[in-house]
Parts: sequence; structure tokens; C-alpha cells
Amino acid sequence: MGGFFDLDGRREKINKLESLTSAQDFWSDNQKAQTILKEISEHKKWIEKIDRFSNELSDLDELMILTGDNGDSRDMAELTFSMDKMVTDMEKLELTTLLSGHDDARSAILTIHPGAGGTESQDWADMLFRMYNRWCEMKGYKVSLLDYLAGEEAGLKSATIEIVGEYAYGYLKAESGVHRLVRISPFDANNRRHTSFASVFVYPEIEDNIEIEIKEDDLRIDTYRASGAGGQHVNKTSSAVRITHIPTNIVVQCQNERSQLKNREVAMKMLRSRLYQVQLEEQKKKQAAIEKTKKKIEWGSQIRSYVFHPYNLVKDHRTDVETSNIQSVMDGNIDKFISAFLANPDLNEI
Repeated sequence: MGGFFDLDGRREKINKLESLTSAQDFWSDNQKAQTILKEISEHKKWIEKIDRFSNELSDLDELMILTGDNGDSRDMAELTFSMDKMVTDMEKLELTTLLSGHDDARSAILTIHPGAGGTESQDWADMLFRMYNRWCEMKGYKVSLLDYLAGEEAGLKSATIEIVGEYAYGYLKAESGVHRLVRISPFDANNRRHTSFASVFVYPEIEDNIEIEIKEDDLRIDTYRASGAGGQHVNKTSSAVRITHIPTNIVVQCQNERSQLKNREVAMKMLRSRLYQVQLEEQKKKQAAIEKTKKKIEWGSQIRSYVFHPYNLVKDHRTDVETSNIQSVMDGNIDKFISAFLANPDLNEI
């Protein structure tokens, strides 16, 4: 069995890479050394996953033999439970094999911005914010709020979260794009139907050893007084930090920490990740064949629609996957959309 499941090939690769680490000049190029160590770690993780799955399969085989045709109801219930778990584990493993992109295994940074429409769009952005937090909770990922700017009446004007965990970026890259909501607005006294948009952008969090050149002269750094979500807290000092990278016009900000210094460190980390993503985007633009299959992320080219009225439907326009269980989706059950995206080679080329 080749590819991801070629254990002999992976072990041989590990041996070759580990032989390089014994060289005296191994750490002379820190970035190269870190890349080699990371590749070794990735191969070892896959071997552990396959070995664990093989052991579970052997245990299930033994259980089936012991249960036989004369097992009692408790034995059969245990066997059914084990078989269902095996199927679920296999589906998860198969999905993980699709995460072969250069940055798929990394943690992620996710930003949400409402479109035009004032309070209605800001409320929709906040609903997406909750949806992704619930999804992260179910996945066991650690979420840190890096920046949150509350709306004047409801919702949010912008939010940025850090999602720490294996393959967080690989999964969440499927969510980058414009999300469209159709519903009866709770903010409209005449109960009219409204269409709202919010953009979601996901980029990989990069390690400190990756070299991204940032010149001080290219930065404009502003400080301001931070406020908690909903205006619950207002600092008396200007601890919040906003950094503008002048050549690219990328703006990042952080107000989560009390210390201005700490906020600046976090903001610089966000900027480095954004600039790294820009480099990747520039590389992708050179690939004409891939570029033809990509949809531009802009208002009006939504990747998914969430219709609350006059019927219930969530539909992904890239894969045609849909469901009428809106509440489940808004509670974070979006794996079916992510899986379909990853399984489509024309979409999952990042």
C-alpha cells in the first residue's frame, strides 16, 4: 500500500533524515534543520496512527471471533459499538490523508468581517464567530481571541481568533470566502427579508524559524485604548496596538493583552503569518492552470448560502453539498462541507 499508508517507505525516509541530523554542521542552517525535524515528526505521527488503527482492527477481529453467532445481547452491543467506532476512525483517517498541503498540519488564524449592511451584517458575522468557536470546541482545538471589535448595536465589526491544533489550517482553509445569509431580520420592525454577507479569511500560523523579512521602515504602529467585547471594559491606557504594513497595506491589530508590548508581539506574529500567506498567494498566481479553477473571494461570489427564510437550507456552492438542518450547522457541525471541499482536487490545491 503506497502513499500515506506506505509504512516501510516512511520508516526508510525517517532513517535517511535522522542520519542527516548527526552531521556536525546540521544546525548551521537553522531553518533547514527545523524543516528536517518537522518532516521526521510528521512521518512518525503517521506511523503511530496507522499502527494504532491496525491494533484496533486486530482487537475487533478477536472480539468478532469470541462473540460468534451465540453471543448475548451485551456482547452484540459491544461488537456493534466497536464496529461503528472503527468505521468512524477510518473515515477520519481517510479525511486526514487529504490534508497533504504544505501548511495543512499547521495551526490557523481566522478573521471575520461583516459586509455592507450595518447591524444586520454585523450580527451575521457574530453568528459565524459563534459557529467556528463551537466547531473548534468539538474538535478539541484551543482557541485564543486575538482581536474583537463589537458592533455598535449588535454583532461585531471584526474578529480574529487563533486556533491551535494539528491540521487546524488544513480543515479551516475550506471556510475562506464570502458567506451569505438570507433571513427575516430581527432588526427590521416590518419583518422584511434581508440578505447579508460576511467574509471569512483563514491563513496558516507560521513558526518563528520561518524567515519573513519585515523592515521597521515599512511599518506604521498606532496605539489606542482597548475595549472588551460589548464595551464591558475600557483600558485607561493605550495598550491596544494596530500595525500597518505599508507596502502591502495589510493591517493587523491586537487588544487582548493588558500590556502594549505583549499586544505588539501578538500583532507582529499575525503580520508575519499574513505576509507568509501573501507569498503563497503570489506563488499560486503563477500557476495558470490552478488559477483557472479558483474562485475570487469577493462580495457577490459567495462560497456558501445560509437560508433561514422562506425555507431552511445551507448550501455550499462549490461542492453542491447541502442540508436543511440549519441549527446543527450554526452549532458548529460543518464537517460535511469541509470534507467535500477537501475531497475535490480542483478546490483543494492549497
